Amino acid sequence: MINWMFFPKSDQPPTLCRKVVSVFEKHETSIGSGKHTLSSNQVLSEIAGDLEALGFAVESGKKRTEKVSVPVLFGKNGKIDKLFEVDAWHREERVVVEVEAGRAVVNNQFLKDLFEACMMQGVDVFCVAVRNTYVTAGKSHPDFDRVIAFFETLYASRRLQLPLRGILVLGY
Repeated sequence: MINWMFFPKSDQPPTLCRKVVSVFEKHETSIGSGKHTLSSNQVLSEIAGDLEALGFAVESGKKRTEKVSVPVLFGKNGKIDKLFEVDAWHREERVVVEVEAGRAVVNNQFLKDLFEACMMQGVDVFCVAVRNTYVTAGKSHPDFDRVIAFFETLYASRRLQLPLRGILVLGY
């Protein structure tokens, strides 16, 4: 089952976010963490065509020309000084998508992704996809629930104001 939640919880998700959810739902039988232990690259490869059909630029490999780069800082003569690479970026709708697998929570990768999304120019909505359940060493970890709990705390505390219009968390 594909799970999702949009933050802040007081806002409806943008139409494009609903379409991203639909992409994951369409591929649930081939990517769902209840049956599969795919890497993040394998999941991205499975959904890439549908994201591209929505207008996203999608990472297609590890070569520089196959990556999707979003500018962060600009220097002399407007030259990009710093950029971050993302799994998918919809430039017009200002939405980035990151797909994570095993290290999403264990290594706090979702937090690194959040930080980077906050620094990117031309990004208003951050979508992060994590496994519903991550199994390692015979132990099951509820990654989606842990990420949701983190964002619920972040938004409820109101101690940190993010420069994003919203965050979509997907559990696959």
